[in-house]
Amino acid sequence: MLSTPYEIQFGVKLIIMDKLLGSKKTIAIFVLPGVIFFTLMIFIPIIASVAFSFFEWDGIGKMQFIGFQNFRSLLQDNIDNYWISVKNTVIMALLTAGVQLPLAFILAVVLSEGIKGEGFFRTVYFTPVVVSSSVIGLLFLKIYNPDYGILNVILKHLGLESLTTAWLGNPKTALAALFFPIVWQYIGYHMLLLYAGIKSISPEIFESAKIDGAKLSTIVRKITLPMIAPMIEVCLTLGIIGSIKIFDLSIILTNNGEPLGATLVQAGLMYKQIFQYGMYGLGSATSILIIIQCLLVTVILQRIFKNTRI
Repeated sequence: MLSTPYEIQFGVKLIIMDKLLGSKKTIAIFVLPGVIFFTLMIFIPIIASVAFSFFEWDGIGKMQFIGFQNFRSLLQDNIDNYWISVKNTVIMALLTAGVQLPLAFILAVVLSEGIKGEGFFRTVYFTPVVVSSSVIGLLFLKIYNPDYGILNVILKHLGLESLTTAWLGNPKTALAALFFPIVWQYIGYHMLLLYAGIKSISPEIFESAKIDGAKLSTIVRKITLPMIAPMIEVCLTLGIIGSIKIFDLSIILTNNGEPLGATLVQAGLMYKQIFQYGMYGLGSATSILIIIQCLLVTVILQRIFKNTRI
């Protein structure tokens, strides 16, 4: 049977692509731009931060080598309330793991059951992810406003005026008020990842379980959770590391730590040390400690989920 010109052209292209992809030089050329970008934007800044952390430097004058003094100032002397920032960061990470991800999983399970309007709800829940954090921060500044904010207005109309407060100005409520917009913004992101994981499971497995009389709770516990464990690991890693690095909403909503350091987080502290106080060495030490925490979280979660991978 004679081949058409299109088939001949397609076959030639396949042969050329096969030869190109089999060449190490070609692969290196394609990979090189990514390597250069990673080196310039990530690797070199990390190395520079490590180097700066051993110096006392204001970003302009002469650098003075002081060894591990910056780390001692943070860890031993608790300079700039470093341990308060760590405590707040840990609380945010625990809330992410204990509140945000379970809610995202529940939404993913409900949507995966094929409810009416599944595509619509999936889009609605994911929409806040693509909205700028600055816009979300300004929106919740209006919601939390003690005078005309909708939250206090609703509480007053419900006869709960005693519960109204300056949500971002009260040290007892400020951290929770900061956490809620984070949940609202990223719950759709984790929901979509978990939803994709559930949808990747063969429907025949669920059908067999239902035929055997298994309830939804049993199916979720015995089938869904074990089979999407790798995706849960990804969500936990991204969520906790995101909590450790949180900065944008903190600076917009609470002016980077107000009131009285109640919402101070490590990334915000690093920003203050470098750009407000001109203490590049101390700020670099703080950034290195943040990187170490992110690496530890990744390693610990990998160890925890090691035996759950199918």
